Amino acid sequence: MATVVTNHKACTVNPLKMSQPIGAALAFMGLNHCMPTLHGSQGCTSFGLVLFVRHFREMIPMQTTAMNEVNTILGGMDNIEQAIMNIWERAKPDVIGLASTGLTETKGDDVDAYIKLIRARHPEIAEMAIIYASTPDYVGAFQDGWSKAVVCIVQELAVPCSVKHMDRINVLPGSHLTPGDIDEIREIIESFGLSAVFIPDISGSLDGHIPEDFTPTTLGGTTLEQLRTMGAARATIGIGNQMYAAAVELEMKTGVPYTMFDRLTGLEANDNFLHYLSKLSGKPVPMKYRRQRSQLQDAMLDAHFYTGGKKIAIGAEPDLLWSLGSFVAEMGCELMAAVTTTHSPMLEKMPIAEVLIGDLEDLETRAKECDLLITHSHGRQMAERLKRPFLRFGLPIFDRLGTAHKLTVGYRGTKELVFEIANTFMADEHEATPESWLNNSEAGNTEAGVAGENFAEEHECASTGGCSSCA
Repeated sequence: MATVVTNHKACTVNPLKMSQPIGAALAFMGLNHCMPTLHGSQGCTSFGLVLFVRHFREMIPMQTTAMNEVNTILGGMDNIEQAIMNIWERAKPDVIGLASTGLTETKGDDVDAYIKLIRARHPEIAEMAIIYASTPDYVGAFQDGWSKAVVCIVQELAVPCSVKHMDRINVLPGSHLTPGDIDEIREIIESFGLSAVFIPDISGSLDGHIPEDFTPTTLGGTTLEQLRTMGAARATIGIGNQMYAAAVELEMKTGVPYTMFDRLTGLEANDNFLHYLSKLSGKPVPMKYRRQRSQLQDAMLDAHFYTGGKKIAIGAEPDLLWSLGSFVAEMGCELMAAVTTTHSPMLEKMPIAEVLIGDLEDLETRAKECDLLITHSHGRQMAERLKRPFLRFGLPIFDRLGTAHKLTVGYRGTKELVFEIANTFMADEHEATPESWLNNSEAGNTEAGVAGENFAEEHECASTGGCSSCA
């Protein structure tokens, strides 16, 4: 059982976490024909917009209430009203997702009351859903904002339904899942004859497709009709502990029972998931997943020669940290350092003595003797300083392509993760071999030094990193 420690140093150095409003905005992007809007200054929205564009490399719809010094003091009612009406007149969205920021939370704007007054003044927007999430960015982190936004979606739109669709399943995906992960989970569920409605569904809006027509709002994702019929589902599946509050809220409002899965990465985790789906649908596990399970077992067997005993340092949001940390431990690795962004019940279950809520400076301090670093793209300088191999996970990843399609769930996604980790170790060992031999020569190991010199003379990979003989 891990001890969770919070670093109380005076300032954050090389931040690991992102704020709640950004997490809420991403959740709103998983709703079809929606306009995510931040209630704060223009700079708050500009930061989030640039972050998402760099990560997904897609058009990102986001708006702002454009608060300045005067209306921050006097109150943001007029700004919210103007923003909502401008969005309505120009885009006619089905949903406006409104998330607060630290600026307006410090002022104490009563946004729920503002929205009621605006609706009374403008009956023409009666059919448009306005979902407000309180997400101050001075507490919590990215996955907290996502969680709060989904809870607010459920509170605003979920209603009991007398008619149940026995093949329909609500799925509440955590913020750590990519569009590729969501597509894989949907395929698994549908293979049992069930229909999955994801709340929210960023696989429809941020999966990297090219739309036929331009729209200023989100294109794809969970529709307003699907949100208003959440109560017609047979069951709800929550993926990641961050979705527990939303699953409970949905059951309280609609009576739909929920089942939680803390992760879908790993052999046992997917065994449990497919067993649940088989029991729920009354159908056997399809043969293709039996085959994929066998392939994963073989991949783990092949890879454990390279992963066993390796020391790994991870910096990530709690649910992603739990998913990756638990799996690398199953692969025989030692979790040497674990740094995260916010509190979660899963942190105490981590396979390490201590989990630190801190920043990337803390991770760098603890990872000096590790064999592999795992965090988002802001850890690349740390990896260079420590001269350690580096895997990019989480958000943002802005120096690699295809992050929206990265797959780590299901048997197939777990297999890909096994190969990615093992291949990283293999590449690092191959590149380090000539240098280590030459270092031994300098230290006085004549036999190893001669071998290193011969290796350097006979094989060009000592200088270029690859040759036909070693291939």
